[in-house]
Amino acid sequence: MTTPTQSPPVAPAAAPGFSLSGPGLFTVLLGAALPLIDFFIVNVALPTIDRDLSASEPVLELVVAGYGIAYAVLLVLGGRLGDQLGRRRLFIGGMAAFGLTSLACGLAPTAGTLVVARVAQGAAAAAMLPQVLATIQATTAGPRRARAMSMYGATAGLSMVAGQVLGGVLVSADLFGSGWRSVFLVNVPVVVVALLLTVRAVPETRSARPERVDVPGTVLLALALIALLAPLTEGRAAGWPLWTWLSLAAFPVLSYAFYAVERRADRAGGSPLIPPSLFRLVSLRRGLALVVPFSVGFSGFMFVIAVALQQGERLDATAAGLALAPMAAVFFATSLAGPRLVARWGTRVVTAGGLVQAAGVALIALAARHTWPELGVLQLLPGAALAGAGQALQLPILFRIILSEVPSARAGVGSGVMTTFQQAALALGVATLGTLFLSLNPTLGMRDALVTTLLVQLAAVALTVGLSLRLPRQVV
Repeated sequence: MTTPTQSPPVAPAAAPGFSLSGPGLFTVLLGAALPLIDFFIVNVALPTIDRDLSASEPVLELVVAGYGIAYAVLLVLGGRLGDQLGRRRLFIGGMAAFGLTSLACGLAPTAGTLVVARVAQGAAAAAMLPQVLATIQATTAGPRRARAMSMYGATAGLSMVAGQVLGGVLVSADLFGSGWRSVFLVNVPVVVVALLLTVRAVPETRSARPERVDVPGTVLLALALIALLAPLTEGRAAGWPLWTWLSLAAFPVLSYAFYAVERRADRAGGSPLIPPSLFRLVSLRRGLALVVPFSVGFSGFMFVIAVALQQGERLDATAAGLALAPMAAVFFATSLAGPRLVARWGTRVVTAGGLVQAAGVALIALAARHTWPELGVLQLLPGAALAGAGQALQLPILFRIILSEVPSARAGVGSGVMTTFQQAALALGVATLGTLFLSLNPTLGMRDALVTTLLVQLAAVALTVGLSLRLPRQVV
């Protein structure tokens, strides 16, 4: 059996004819940006969706959660299918499906139709995104791979902030009277351009030893994630009915069943969906341990700040989105320096990034405490800028660390595992911190609910700082 530390004989990662060109890298990074942008782009559009479609609060939460859950559940399967059928083929298929489902979201006549279209959009994203990292792993090597991975991390982080900014601008612009629908329809021309570029610039790769689809593992992973995320997302709005508690109780049972099935398949030389032996890689295991609290705090913050600015401060969608523009700008600028800093200081850059982010979150909390109800772009600027810089010193480097020792033959599985952890944590952040904020609001008021939620996020940042000290000192 091939272990994660022993690659099977495969062609060199950057063999002639399979090297990823500049346009090819741009194309796959564009494919990486779209799913992350669409996770966050709806946050500032929810109030207008509510007014237009008369959607209840649980249905609005499903607009966000349905996408996130489908995305998280199917990511590893998408990576496995790319290894087996060809990564460019899956990238093209996923991209085309993403465009069609975006069109369906933008034309949805009812709230229920929108939820169904969002679930389908999340499934399309799950087919597309794992191919990005797998293609980079299979077509680059050495310094080119390090630069490409840094650019992937920068793209991911920037997309998560830019999605909310773009959503606010599009909703307020009301292009051709489209209102909230433009946040989905804008994807369609972008997808058409990306498909044309993919055919020209992205090489086809696949695993030299493709593994079969693990049906039992896929089903159990899907059930476990749904059992956790669905009740946390819908429970508060639904009044925590019996099914939410039964679902949460089933989560550890389903998780253990998944682990037992995967361990048995791994020991028997089979093709588990997430090989437990992959976690013998110290860089992957410890890197994932940081990605989870980082992503929980990040997505929870983005959701909560959008609600607070629009419902509490009564800002319009544009102002609420642009309030985070400094965070996006500083993230992008700082991420460009990441590779040089890592070359000199190693993974201690991640620790420094956590400390800088903590200072930024603390400043935002102080601004909310002392300037409410006048919290806006200027008041958020110092904290948002510091938080953006700190995030840029963590996320791109963590992605590079996690995949640094994954063999090329398992590039699809490795990228699928990483993005599944990240996406599940993003959905968990909205479900937990979002629920905390909305639950505290009626009793504490929006200002104190916001400050309390930010302090909880600060605790998550402190956890990432502590865990970062256990990372390997150097990045391969």
